[in-house]
Order: sequence, then structure tokens, then C-alpha cells
Amino acid sequence: MALSISAVVLLAIIVFLLVKKSGLKAAHAFVCMLLGFYLASSSIAPTVKSLTTNVAGMIGGIKF
Repeated sequence: MALSISAVVLLAIIVFLLVKKSGLKAAHAFVCMLLGFYLASSSIAPTVKSLTTNVAGMIGGIKF
């Protein structure tokens, strides 16, 4: 659960910065948000969740 909240906050910050600094229009951000909601309710959602969990685990396992 902590991973999901962190990913949501990180993505929200990225979208906010893109809207403010890079010229991403609010309508584009809204379309991306809708895509996320539709993707979450599709049959590919478990695969996406598994992929993000595995990538986060790989990043967490990197020793500096």
C-alpha cells in the first residue's frame, strides 16, 4: 500500500510540474488521468501492477 501511495504522489508531482513548466495542457493531463482509470479497470491491470511492483523491487534492491 505504501508503494501505491508513493507512486501516486510522485506521478501527481510530475504531472503538476509538466503542466506548470513544460507546457502540458490541463486537458492533456485530464486525458491521461482518464486513461489511467480505464486501464485500472481493464484486464491488463494485474500485469501493470505486477510490472510496477517488480520494477520498484529492483530499484529498492540497488546498492550504492
